[in-house]
Amino acid sequence: MFRNLISRLFGQDEPTTRLSGQDAEVALAALLVRVARADDRYSKEEEQRIDRILARRRGLDMTEAAERRAAAEMIEAEAPDTVRFTRLIKDRIALEDRSEILAALWEVTYADGTRSPAEESLVRLVAGLMGVSDLDSGLIRQRVTREMGLDEA
Repeated sequence: MFRNLISRLFGQDEPTTRLSGQDAEVALAALLVRVARADDRYSKEEEQRIDRILARRRGLDMTEAAERRAAAEMIEAEAPDTVRFTRLIKDRIALEDRSEILAALWEVTYADGTRSPAEESLVRLVAGLMGVSDLDSGLIRQRVTREMGLDEA
């Protein structure tokens, strides 16, 4: 099943073909994993935050969310460079979902309670590739840190 998703994501399918449901969520989860791994420290807190994000977005229980994350970890390892990977996701996920995706990326960035320049830099890159302005990205980051109860990171 997930091998088919890799083919659909990175194969020769028409790039304007929208991903739906589970495919879109696993692709997003792979991007969340990529951000979490950006500083070479993929912590339990980051895994748990990804699971909560996936559960919240699709009404999954935590076991189902963890299974999606595990699939996403495999997909992320096979995904092309971040620029190509993000463009593939951008082309296949609706515009109105991009701010929510960016908020999820910021959540994962701060899940372990530490600032990581590598993770922050990657989220900023992804924001630009997804067509979200620096100003909007900063406002989303501020909202996320406030909601997470963090001092302004």
